[in-house]
Amino acid sequence: MSDDGASITELYKPLDDAPINSKHWLTVFTAGMGFFTDAYDLFIIGTVTAILTPIWHLSTSQVSLLNSVSLLAAVAGALVFGKLMDLLGRKAVYGIEVALLVLGAVASAFAPSFAVLFAFRIVIGFGVGGDYATSAVIATEYANRKNRGRLVGTVFAMQGFGLLAGPAIAGILLGAGISHALAWRLMLGIGAIPAASVIYLRRKIRETPRYSLSIEGDVAATAKTVEWTTGQTPVVPLANPSTSRRAAVRAKLTDKPFLTRLIGTAGCWFLMDIAFYGNSVSSPLILKALQPKATLLDNILIAGAIFLVFAVPGYWLAVWLMDKIGRKRIQWQGFLVMAISFAVIALVPGLTKNPWAFLILFGISYFFIEFGPNMTTFVYPGEVFPTSIRGIGDGISAGGGKVGAFVGALMVPSLLKSIHLDGVMGVMAAVSAVGLLLTLVALPEPMGMSLEESSAEPGTVASTSAPSSTPSSGGVVTAVASGQKVAG
Repeated sequence: MSDDGASITELYKPLDDAPINSKHWLTVFTAGMGFFTDAYDLFIIGTVTAILTPIWHLSTSQVSLLNSVSLLAAVAGALVFGKLMDLLGRKAVYGIEVALLVLGAVASAFAPSFAVLFAFRIVIGFGVGGDYATSAVIATEYANRKNRGRLVGTVFAMQGFGLLAGPAIAGILLGAGISHALAWRLMLGIGAIPAASVIYLRRKIRETPRYSLSIEGDVAATAKTVEWTTGQTPVVPLANPSTSRRAAVRAKLTDKPFLTRLIGTAGCWFLMDIAFYGNSVSSPLILKALQPKATLLDNILIAGAIFLVFAVPGYWLAVWLMDKIGRKRIQWQGFLVMAISFAVIALVPGLTKNPWAFLILFGISYFFIEFGPNMTTFVYPGEVFPTSIRGIGDGISAGGGKVGAFVGALMVPSLLKSIHLDGVMGVMAAVSAVGLLLTLVALPEPMGMSLEESSAEPGTVASTSAPSSTPSSGGVVTAVASGQKVAG
């Protein structure tokens, strides 16, 4: 056991062992409102394109591009913000991504043409990708050990309310008789409101203690943040690991354990998002294929009911059980039930002609997407990569997910025409089966561990047990106001 490891573990101990308090919930709210906005912005576009198709005479390829371009832009956003977090710090970039969401939403609402709307959907996507990376890492690094899954999961569960808000707002606007020419603009512009509400909070948040110590080597700032979060004065180390950040990033990104985990986190997120976004963004088209005579408003209300009855409870059951049965079990069993549900829809003759039977099975798949890989793929990356590459590890994983989301949203409209609804469900079944296998072979179980344990942070102890009573060669002191900063 290294002296540095004992010291770092002792400094983080109040943070790891603290009960959930108001500072945790402030962090969750600040991050969660971004995810409400992300979900609303990404999924409302399916309804918007259904309205715009006859107004702007959109082709199938234009509909597919509008439905999916934000998801492709999110890949770039996740990678850029993930890398910037590791280079500049979490605090330096937090809040910029939701400002992009506000800009993109307002500008999209006033778009005069397909080209302009397409351009600002790219801006929105870049902000969404940035939000996935920054919010996950910050929530993870502030969370305690016992409830980390619950806290980070709650951030992501706000997506469920965003999913519900889209059909609800669309239904209210269309049900009130507002013209289609105005309704789609209002749907897009409303997305600016929740994002704008947290810009100030994000810009004022303190640097996370893991980054300020492990990367910046700022002991005093770390101790102050731990005390601010927990109300406890931590034991402050006099020494810190001296590995340079750049060398550490190169070594860790090429280490086999982290490459294997990256394949698991990014690959599972990629596969899950093919199914989730493929079905969700194109839900108006899927429901139209199921019920050709139904109105757009009817299908919007049905989609909203599916989200309310199946998806939202799935999110919160995952939050409740994340720290009880583990991330890995929730993920693999979710993929399993998804594969079975989609396969039954695809293989049972006539099922896609029976609306009630289809909607029940489709709803079950949604429940286990949320009580399954949609939740866990968000939580996993922040827990299994060390601090110096946590941002880029999360960014690559989220980017992989959004590549899958782009593929799903782009291909479903065309697949519905070529292989029909049962064929689309067969594709989703195969994707889910691969996700099940990848989860089982590539991912560890981080439940109940400190971040230093679950990520195998070099230079730290291998357990969270109390360190030896014999002081390290550098010694430890209880101090907050020492103003000490050590080389990192």
